[in-house]
Amino acid sequence: MSGTFVGMPAFPAAARVALADTQLRHNLAHATRTIRDKRAAVVGEVAQWEALRLAGAAVKESALLDLDRHLEQLEERLTAAGATVHWARDAEEACAVVAAVARAHGVDEVVKVKSMATAEIGLNEALAAEGIAAWETDLAELIVQLGGDLPSHILVPAIHRNRAEIREIFRREMAAAGRPAPDDLTDEPAVLAAAARAHLREKFLRAKVGVSGANFAVAESGTLVVVESEGNGRMCLTLPEVLVSVVGIEKVVPTWEALDPLLRLLPRSSTGERMNPYTSTWSGVTPGDGPQEVHVVLLDAGRTRALADEVGRQALRCIRCSACLNVCPVYERTGGHAYGSVYPGPIGAILNPLMKGVGQAGPEGAQTDSLPYASSLCGACFEVCPVRIDIPSVLVDLRAQVVDAHRGDRGVKGEAVAMRAAAWSFSDARRLAWAERASGVAGRVLTRLGRTTLPGGRRAAGRLPGPGAAWTGARDLPAPPRESFRAWWARTRPTQEDDR
Repeated sequence: MSGTFVGMPAFPAAARVALADTQLRHNLAHATRTIRDKRAAVVGEVAQWEALRLAGAAVKESALLDLDRHLEQLEERLTAAGATVHWARDAEEACAVVAAVARAHGVDEVVKVKSMATAEIGLNEALAAEGIAAWETDLAELIVQLGGDLPSHILVPAIHRNRAEIREIFRREMAAAGRPAPDDLTDEPAVLAAAARAHLREKFLRAKVGVSGANFAVAESGTLVVVESEGNGRMCLTLPEVLVSVVGIEKVVPTWEALDPLLRLLPRSSTGERMNPYTSTWSGVTPGDGPQEVHVVLLDAGRTRALADEVGRQALRCIRCSACLNVCPVYERTGGHAYGSVYPGPIGAILNPLMKGVGQAGPEGAQTDSLPYASSLCGACFEVCPVRIDIPSVLVDLRAQVVDAHRGDRGVKGEAVAMRAAAWSFSDARRLAWAERASGVAGRVLTRLGRTTLPGGRRAAGRLPGPGAAWTGARDLPAPPRESFRAWWARTRPTQEDDR
């Protein structure tokens, strides 16, 4: 089973549970509003922001179209610099490489930089099965790990928690994982951060193996790049004797020059900062400085599948800024857990089906197939995406793929029956006229029974009976006009012809 699937039900069922959690909705609304406001302020400072977006999109698109050559150059440069490069087709192969390196050095723990790729492949769970503890060192990831929780946001994994909840997690769980929380711990952010810093310092100083991902990989020099805000990444990348980096193959860019617009787009789009507090780069092994053994795992895990999709491949431009999550009305109300994946929100709704494929059997397949529908298609995600991924267009295309994948399924679905009935009506003028008359009569009856008034004073039809009740239970059904266009045309056509 893919590490991206975390055992949640299909999105509609998971979303209903999330919507009933008022504390969750409050936490999400407050956090996303704060991040949106910060982003808007710093983006507004850039006069040519749209030109910068175009430049970033062009860099990523060009790199994807020539990906094979760039990856070969990256491998060549990394190897020349003393790194060992591994190619992993899937999560199982990638986890096996990291576990083998840890076993070779006889360690029972590793420290980790925040990494979506390692979360995607389920690395922590795979290492735990080998008796190796993987300690998250990003503050939000630490909160999630200590709480036995799952991340719900790409950038702020613990966005669904408030500071009072975090205090209780630290007091309850820190001692079992290492240095305990102080007895006088409060829920002040600075105090919580200090407790986490003291807890993690012991792990940094004793760890022999570090694990990271990478935000970018520069092919021309064989350089990996990690950007972060806390400094924990710098500690993981420099203190251990051995470093293993798991890098998605889509992270490659050809040159340092191509990296320039991306490093200007990412901090403003993600944390609302003008630049990243920490930008760490490394290329293989430097004698006497930093890790003396470096492994790089280049991960596919469905990325070539996504690359082959002419509409969806643009999703691989994603630089994991999470701007689309922060503006999405669906995410703001349901949170990330409802998406059942480490990639939540609008980008997760397209990345997961693209990388795993739609129409698969079992609960994982049903959950994946539900994701393209987890959107209102409002378009806000495209407006804020720093690399101009047209998420709404990809969602619509994936919905078509989901429908096509299930055309041969056994059993008759209500949607299919409705579409066949519509096709039967629209294929003959007389049948369509009859359907219009019948729907008009039914609509007027429902309107008399209904009590909803729409804007402008118009009455809304009541809830539809039978299967239609599920649709009208969450939507207003406008009352049909007293006269259809067809009837109006038949009544007024002689008059119109006389006027000519």
